[in-house]
Amino acid sequence: MERGRRTTLNAEHLALGGRMVVFAGWEMPVQYEATGPLAEHHAVRNAAGLFDIDHMGQLSIAGPDAVPFLNALLTVEIADVPLWAAQYGLLPYADGGLVDDVFLYHLDDAWWLVVNAGNREKARRWLQAHATGYDVRVEDISDTTYMLALQGPKACDILQHVTNTDLHRIPFHTAARGEVAGAPALISNSGYTGEYGFELYFPAEDALTVWRSLLDAGKPEGLLPAGLAARDSLRFEAALPLYGHEISATIDPISARLGRFVHFDKGPFMGRDALLKIALEGPARKLVGLEMIESAVPREGYLVQADGQTVGRVTSGMKAPTLNKFAAMALVDAELAVPGTELDVVVREKPKRARVVPLPFYTPAYRRRPTTG
Repeated sequence: MERGRRTTLNAEHLALGGRMVVFAGWEMPVQYEATGPLAEHHAVRNAAGLFDIDHMGQLSIAGPDAVPFLNALLTVEIADVPLWAAQYGLLPYADGGLVDDVFLYHLDDAWWLVVNAGNREKARRWLQAHATGYDVRVEDISDTTYMLALQGPKACDILQHVTNTDLHRIPFHTAARGEVAGAPALISNSGYTGEYGFELYFPAEDALTVWRSLLDAGKPEGLLPAGLAARDSLRFEAALPLYGHEISATIDPISARLGRFVHFDKGPFMGRDALLKIALEGPARKLVGLEMIESAVPREGYLVQADGQTVGRVTSGMKAPTLNKFAAMALVDAELAVPGTELDVVVREKPKRARVVPLPFYTPAYRRRPTTG
């Protein structure tokens, strides 16, 4: 295996039978030998999973001009983000493509941006390059800040065993300061699996203590350590975008159905005119869900065709473990992005029939609206 950067828990993953791969320059567990990605996936859906996600980056933005600075660069209205809120947002280029998608935290002493591992240095340089004229400080705090994700319907009960913070007082997409296993922590009710859960930020030197404490507290509840494979299948079923797949420097958020996170009415911001043009004229292609009618695995990059003509490309695809169905997300010509439309995915040079379906593929019980007869 090629070498990459190692998180503090690298030896712990190896001791637990983690199969390590290099992802975005980091050695990370893709799965654990004793369980495997399917068991880890189902643990998150039915109990809980614990993910080491310290490969992701954290940037601190502080100073008197932090709000106008961030408002000029992000697509969301920063003034509308209340204290202690956790807000998903997009960091666009001038042409509407994306530097990255981020999670923004409004803290009492700074704003934090959580960025993708492969975009950490790029995002930092982008922010610093546009800080001229603003009284702000952009600091990369990734090396001193550790990040874990505890996800699943039993995540709250498990975490409550190792913190005195009342977790029921942290609503979805908000955060609070507290302690986890004795370590000072930012506790965020958020995640990237489609399930209820928490993302935890704390000093890097406390990583082993927090990790082991959570695993011990969760063992009776069925908690498993989970790797990148389960993380990908979980986010796929929930139709959560992955940079470089559903969004990128060349895939804009309007085409990716993320227009609700582009707040045109807030005034000027980087990429506004380009994105407004796409929104007004309509994107040439749209992200859709595809459910395979014929049994086949629709992998990333596979062509999508209509009547033998290429009309798009798969951005992510797999057999969805929760649904036990072959499915994909794909960018296709906008006029074909209608549920019920039948298309072909070219699998090993053979067209396999698929049907456009609504996204997400899976919605957890706590987010489902009750139905009436």
